[in-house]
Amino acid sequence: MTSSTPERPLPPAPTKTKLLVSTLAALVVAAVVLVTIVLPAEFDIDPLGTGAALGLVVLSGAPAEIPVRADGLIAHASSYRTDARSFVLGPGRFVEYKYRLEAGRGMVYTWTATNWVRSEMHSEADGAPAGTAEFFEVAERTLFRHGSYVAPFPGIHGWYWLNEGTDTVTVTLHAAGFFSGSTEFQDSVPPLEREITETPEPGAYRREF
Repeated sequence: MTSSTPERPLPPAPTKTKLLVSTLAALVVAAVVLVTIVLPAEFDIDPLGTGAALGLVVLSGAPAEIPVRADGLIAHASSYRTDARSFVLGPGRFVEYKYRLEAGRGMVYTWTATNWVRSEMHSEADGAPAGTAEFFEVAERTLFRHGSYVAPFPGIHGWYWLNEGTDTVTVTLHAAGFFSGSTEFQDSVPPLEREITETPEPGAYRREF
């Protein structure tokens, strides 16, 4: 005994008229999409105003030029450098510590003292007569200073600390900036020159600015 499954009838083939209508409908839809979306977004052509209404015109064409200020930012070719020093000053002793900065290069700094000191922030310009300096701050009696500084000329720029008390004082300095080296001066000791290579990221150090 055999059983047979009745065959499903095939759908009728579309007529030429239906094919033509479907093709024309697809062309109309494509033309509408082209005029209302593609042309405004890709080519900045918006004959019907639909691109502007839909916010598509901003996607096309070259981006508008952004105005850029000429002040406020000074770019450099290498990373800033960091430095931390401590100086122990006996009664009546002093130390000078200055960074090598070119004109227009800056630094930020914080220094603190464990007891009262006299502090001077001054700079010696390249080529200036020996013993001359430009002073930016003088404090007769202070425990700390925090600030930022931009060198107005090339030279060495930094601080003089004098312990006028009867107890030993420790001065601790932290600085970060576009300096390349430092010089330390103390009484009866030859100046000590240092190259500063510490940077915030490993491998960021470059010998030349």
